[in-house]
Amino acid sequence: MADLVLGLDTFGDVPEESGKPVSHAAAIRQVVDEAVLADELGVDVIALGEHHRPEYSISSPETVLAAIAARTSRIRLASGVTVLSSDDPVRVFQRFATVDALSGGRAQAILGRGSFTESFPLFGYDLSDYDVLFEEKLDLFVKLLDEKPVTWSGTTRAALQDADVFPKTDSGRLDAWVGVGGSPQSVVRTARHGLPLMLAIIGGSPSRFLPYIDLYRRAAEQFGTVAHPVGMHSPGFVADTDEEAKEVFYPTYKIMRDRIGALRGWPPLRRAEFDAEVANGSMYIGSPETVARKIAAAVGTLGVGRFDMIYSAGAQPVSARMRAVELFGSKVAPMVRDLLAG
Repeated sequence: MADLVLGLDTFGDVPEESGKPVSHAAAIRQVVDEAVLADELGVDVIALGEHHRPEYSISSPETVLAAIAARTSRIRLASGVTVLSSDDPVRVFQRFATVDALSGGRAQAILGRGSFTESFPLFGYDLSDYDVLFEEKLDLFVKLLDEKPVTWSGTTRAALQDADVFPKTDSGRLDAWVGVGGSPQSVVRTARHGLPLMLAIIGGSPSRFLPYIDLYRRAAEQFGTVAHPVGMHSPGFVADTDEEAKEVFYPTYKIMRDRIGALRGWPPLRRAEFDAEVANGSMYIGSPETVARKIAAAVGTLGVGRFDMIYSAGAQPVSARMRAVELFGSKVAPMVRDLLAG
């Protein structure tokens, strides 16, 4: 699969240095350094997620992407995801069109409802409107993609009448996807709008998402829209050996996972569960060869055209994160391509 897209995702997790968490500002600068390294190594995409929690440093992906644009030449600059429900579609379009200009056409907006809800009260939205917010705002955003005057009305923001939005992109259309966590309704909505689908596969066997990919393609056919190659993103971590990868990743991942789990009613993570997920589920953790083989197997099973690895999940040390990016770009990605070509 010569055209397979291989990328890296991060939420800007606050890493450790000398055993202590760095500041949010240092964490943001660290992400920029990691993206520059990924660009130098030929990684196709860097995707930055939006969060509004203390564990994560990135609340404005587009701002960080603009900084990365100034220091890179080829890597595609994506969000992963932009929480459209609690933002304004016009401003989201303008910010990404700006990144697109700064980067010479490399911006990519991946829109979603988000896996956390902190942004809703923070920006004055009612969680009872969770579904209608995304439905209406995505509808407006899709209209903005045509880069023509827009007339639109809904219940979640002021109506627009022949509103022209700037800046325009050089290509005439911003690259936009929808990130979906496993809702059939979200898959159908993405197909109805004719947008590419990015599946968040963060647990269990990847094969359980085959029905979603089939649903996306069938829905696109029924709507008469384009069924684009589907993407997937999953957590992972690369080190020189399998054992090193697990031992570096697990302790800080468990802290992060248990903190979030306590809010959601999950029991604390046990090491046996983690090891089982690494062995048979959707965590891509290990040496370059181990990770490459597992990615190639998932891509082959699902027939996706893109795989993004969430390379930070917890306060893994700065040096280990840089090494993970280096190994992904220099060893994992070429090996995945070779495995799939063979």
